[in-house]
Amino acid sequence: MPGFVDAVLAEAKLQAARNEVRLKTIYLGGGTPTALAEGHLERLLSGLLETFSTDTLTEFGLEANPRTIIPAKAKMLKRVGVNRISLGVQAWDQETLTTLGRDHAPEEAEETFHILRDAGFDSLNIDLMFSIPGQTLDQWSYTLDKTLALNPEHVSAYNLNYEEDTAYFERLSQGLYREDPDRDADMFFTTVDRLSAAGYAPYEISNFAKPGHESAHNAAYWAGEGYLGLGPGAVSTLHRHRWKNLPDTERYMAAVSHGFLPQVDAEQLTESEWLTERIALELRRREGLSLDRIGHVSESTLDHLAEIGHIKVADHRLILTPSGRALADSIAAQLLP
Repeated sequence: MPGFVDAVLAEAKLQAARNEVRLKTIYLGGGTPTALAEGHLERLLSGLLETFSTDTLTEFGLEANPRTIIPAKAKMLKRVGVNRISLGVQAWDQETLTTLGRDHAPEEAEETFHILRDAGFDSLNIDLMFSIPGQTLDQWSYTLDKTLALNPEHVSAYNLNYEEDTAYFERLSQGLYREDPDRDADMFFTTVDRLSAAGYAPYEISNFAKPGHESAHNAAYWAGEGYLGLGPGAVSTLHRHRWKNLPDTERYMAAVSHGFLPQVDAEQLTESEWLTERIALELRRREGLSLDRIGHVSESTLDHLAEIGHIKVADHRLILTPSGRALADSIAAQLLP
């Protein structure tokens, strides 16, 4: 772990020397950055702040696993300057957590939430997931009830996706799991209704926030701003130039220790590739996307989507309706160049 922290900070220094980066946000995760021992994590966070220009920094966040936070570590995070934490709860019933392979119990997650509150964090996100195999609507409703009782500032609620090369996808292929669009829709609309009624604005399809607590980091991704990724396998995109770091940790550490940027798979995004990403991501936002992005789309396509109630047009922007948000991916496919 000390060598890994050294390597990430070494890469940060190489990037700072090569690119003039003025940070607006810092985000650590996915993975579990809080699995680092307190001293290693503090050195990593402090080193990042010392390496980059941070006079424009507004949000400093990281993901936390409930089993990796103790009061001393929480206080250190606050002292270093972290001001937003996303707690990976996923569900509040043990059966669903077991299906997900999560290593924490519901009571551990609740204790961790209170530890973070006691440490002074006033911008906490609870990460949830629905449509888990075997999960019922009652179980999901209980998870929403429990989350609202804790009163976090932000809630992320994602529909489980079956990605290739995962155990979930293999079980789906074997018929052990099944996809159910009706169940997905029921849980999605239940989420929107319950969280909206409790004062959480759905500012992106899967993200809900109290006023002033939207994720600035994620919003930057959705808006197409540049980002710099550090660490093995991390992806960066600056000025439409995209590259990926070596995904092999040992090779990554060896490269940066010798003063080399560990970059592979570099490409310059074409206009079509860039526009495709912009449509897919901006469509998910509360603000929708500018009609200028989709000048190639026929009026008949837009009229049809509006007629069946999936979109509306306001202030020269295409915005998804509640029913449209449940079908965002298929609608985006109809708008691509």
